[in-house]
Amino acid sequence: MSGAGNLRLGVNIDHVATIRNARGGAHPSPLRAAEIAAAAGADGITAHLREDRRHIDDRDIDRLMEQIALPLNLEMAATEEMLSIALRHRPHAACIVPERREERTTEGGIDAIGQHNRLRPVVVALRDAGIRVSLFVEPDPFQLDAAKTLGAPVVELHTGAYCEAFQSGSPALQDQLRRIAEAARHGSDIGLEVHAGHGISFDTVKPVARIGELVELNIGHYLIGEAIFVGLGQSIGTMRRLMDEARAEEGGPAST
Repeated sequence: MSGAGNLRLGVNIDHVATIRNARGGAHPSPLRAAEIAAAAGADGITAHLREDRRHIDDRDIDRLMEQIALPLNLEMAATEEMLSIALRHRPHAACIVPERREERTTEGGIDAIGQHNRLRPVVVALRDAGIRVSLFVEPDPFQLDAAKTLGAPVVELHTGAYCEAFQSGSPALQDQLRRIAEAARHGSDIGLEVHAGHGISFDTVKPVARIGELVELNIGHYLIGEAIFVGLGQSIGTMRRLMDEARAEEGGPAST
């Protein structure tokens, strides 16, 4: 586990369950993946219990809550069913994300401005239960202002557009990175704890990790994919090392 003050790494284990569910049965085990993640330097485990249960299922949440020592961050849609599950289990944290059944993965941030009346009671119920609430939002200061108004103490910035720009060689790469950095500063200035995640790889992590206002990165799909070639422990360990190196590069530019 990283030392105090370092950038935290949350490992999303959803796609271990995706592989398991492709064939059925119990292998590979998300619980075992969580245990390996802990040994490899993760600071927390993230799992998204989707409404259609396409990867993580209710039994996985039961086992993770009962058997892992790391904090669990439950990603969830703002529905009565998911709120009920979160209140029953009381994970360390709950991250409210947008969810559409036909999407392959989360496609963007939740609209904290337009969905204020829908989100407010969910945020309040989770917060009152002692669960750390975060909203997965676009790196837009107006969305962060709305999250603050809703009473969420944490936001997670969607880094997908930045990572896609890197992969495509888009000239918008630096603009996307600047958006993340400026949103992180704004969030910190208004008293939010700021996290980031989505699509981050070995190639894209360092510029994000250099943004000093960020407290935590949540990374999953890339780590599970890379584990096919090098093993999960090494995959996570490499990401942990790259994050730590970026933070140690004092005054390093937030750029590729």
